[in-house]
Amino acid sequence: MRLIAALSLLVALLFLVSLSLGPAEVGSLRGLQALLFGGDGPLPIVMREIRLPRAILGLLIGGGLGLAGAALQGYLRNPLAEPQLIGVSGMGALGAVIAIQTGLSTAFALGLPLAALAGAALGVAALMALAGPRGGSVTLILAGVAIASLAGAGIALVLNLSPNPYAAAEIMFWLMGSLADRSMSHVWLALPLMVLGSALVLATGRALDALTLGEQAAAALGVSPARLRWQLVAGVALIVGPATAVAGAIGFVGLVVPHILRPWVGARPSRLLPASALGGAAMLLAADIAVRLIVPERDLKLGVLTAIVGAPLFLHLIWKTRAGGRL
Repeated sequence: MRLIAALSLLVALLFLVSLSLGPAEVGSLRGLQALLFGGDGPLPIVMREIRLPRAILGLLIGGGLGLAGAALQGYLRNPLAEPQLIGVSGMGALGAVIAIQTGLSTAFALGLPLAALAGAALGVAALMALAGPRGGSVTLILAGVAIASLAGAGIALVLNLSPNPYAAAEIMFWLMGSLADRSMSHVWLALPLMVLGSALVLATGRALDALTLGEQAAAALGVSPARLRWQLVAGVALIVGPATAVAGAIGFVGLVVPHILRPWVGARPSRLLPASALGGAAMLLAADIAVRLIVPERDLKLGVLTAIVGAPLFLHLIWKTRAGGRL
């Protein structure tokens, strides 16, 4: 409980800091007053239409990725599992890339995220078809890798055949991931799906605890492997698909955060799930704050920063685990 309380306080603090940062130099108190009570001038619009959506999406997407990563690592019993493993984010990215290349993203405001959601839905359908109703965790991993590879090949093909260098550049920048220039429309597009997905994943906590004893022991305790697998896949897809649709590809959050927090919760999945959700939200909010402070005059992409920070941190965790004789 102390860990949850500390993480909740950290997330709340980072959320307030995120709201107070921007090109317009506005005091924190004045900005919060404009956000809550409105007023004259452009400040209420800036707070409600620019800063608030960015902070909410940082909270929502970071929390979702952290939660999805912890759930997949618990189910697959694989410390290298992450949300991108099942291929849904890759298919979502492919849908967005096609929308940019065909001009759909400029035809109307939500063309890009809706195309990404359609791609993610197609990825889920393909995953379920390939894994089958009786497939185990290994089959699920192989199906996810195959779908992710197919999506990567599709993105590379679009880039290779793109006759418009500006569209290719836009695709590359979008794939780096960002929360900049998002609106409340993006929030309302992602929020219901991600909340539903998070509820499905959080409900698997006890079953994942039982699964740590082995599949046969879990089945003896009343856990249905097929039901758990599809509930988990559906929940992770509902989290990762909308997250990719509105923010692009953001990696390492779902991979690193569960590793950092696992020793603090006794390696119990049911306790790790909410802790990873809060930890992921804190990590993404902090990263989004950092991209606005490091080079404010340049558009440093959020996914680039999470990779720069996450990759060395993950290597350090691997080294510690190996030195302890657990890998």
